Amino acid sequence: MSEFAYRDGVLHAEGVALPRIADAVGTPFYCYSSTAIAAAYDEFAAAFAGLPATICYALKANGNQAVIATLARRGAGADVVSGGELRRALRAGVPPRKIVFAGVGKTPSELAAGLAAGILQFNVESLPELAALNQVALAAGKRATVALRINPDVDALTHAKITTGKAENKFGIALDQAPAAYRAAAAMPGLEVAGIAVHIGSQLTGLEPFRAAFRRVAELAAALRGAGHAIRRLDLGGGLGVAYEGGERPSVAAYAGIARSEVAPLGCELVLEPGRRLVAEAGLLVARVVYVKQGTGRRFVILDTGMNDLLRPALYDAYHPILAVRAPAGGAVLAPVDIVGPVCESADSFAKDRPMPPLSAGDLVAFGVAGAYGAVMSSTYNARPLPAEVMVRGDDFAVVRELQDIDMIIDQDRLPDWLAPPALARGAA
Repeated sequence: MSEFAYRDGVLHAEGVALPRIADAVGTPFYCYSSTAIAAAYDEFAAAFAGLPATICYALKANGNQAVIATLARRGAGADVVSGGELRRALRAGVPPRKIVFAGVGKTPSELAAGLAAGILQFNVESLPELAALNQVALAAGKRATVALRINPDVDALTHAKITTGKAENKFGIALDQAPAAYRAAAAMPGLEVAGIAVHIGSQLTGLEPFRAAFRRVAELAAALRGAGHAIRRLDLGGGLGVAYEGGERPSVAAYAGIARSEVAPLGCELVLEPGRRLVAEAGLLVARVVYVKQGTGRRFVILDTGMNDLLRPALYDAYHPILAVRAPAGGAVLAPVDIVGPVCESADSFAKDRPMPPLSAGDLVAFGVAGAYGAVMSSTYNARPLPAEVMVRGDDFAVVRELQDIDMIIDQDRLPDWLAPPALARGAA
């Protein structure tokens, strides 16, 4: 969060005071630092310098066009998991030959779209998907470049809902089934087998699971080459975590060092798929206090943002730092409060017994480390509009997604013929 700091007692994003943005766009809003995004990418690029590595940003972390374009301008490719993300990447200027299409449930139409775009490769996760892609490629008169995603059965030591490399997870092809899968792929005329893909989970804060997974990938690559398969590319996935609760982050340089020692000797092209590590610390969610309510034994700070805007605490019991946008006066006493949202769900709670300075209705607060899996997972539950998104660069800022209008939500619905027109005009109470 180095690009977010207090100046004269007010929290800034780079050179812009957050209250200035709140006055211009309303609350809640997400705020991204262009400088922080670029710096995170540059750290990754420097760590893998000298290796034939392509850094493909994982769009699922944050799919805003301005975020994707910022990274594309630095040289990033894209890791996409749907036809929609493929279109986002292309629209933001990511070169097709730097796009990897992953995901367990690609439909024939999505496979066809990736093939038509001329992407780098498909990360195929099952034998049925191999057969479907082969049919799509033959129908188009093309060959699809593939890497088979292998499930190495490595415990990522992360939250159960974001681990992807254990045998019981839905992702990838089991390691012991890999030789047969590669034989099947090699026999399909519409496919060109280029490599191996692996991804063991998200928000890994220890590096040893990566070492174990990369070692198994290297062993598999050697065995497959011995069986006659031309393995020339290794997709090592992503998952490197951030420090939501402060402290040391896992080192990108040390992570790259593991890749250098475990897989670089094979001489393969490498693909990296960082997502969270590139954008999480580059974003804030800013909200306004609506009420402060004293309950029986608990004090609640009720915000104008809820689990529909930031789902991670409700979904994963995730921690986010929460800061008063205006620094508390010297000597202010911190007191435990529950910080909650307005959504009609008991799960709509961001923090319990969080020590906070005194807050009143109208005050602004900022959720830190919110640039990943924040806005991209937001919804209109309770007919709550999607929040605005803003990008800051130096002393300037731009709205990169407008605060959604409620009529935009309602107008997506259509009344069937047998229902009379609504009695109330739009906007009536």
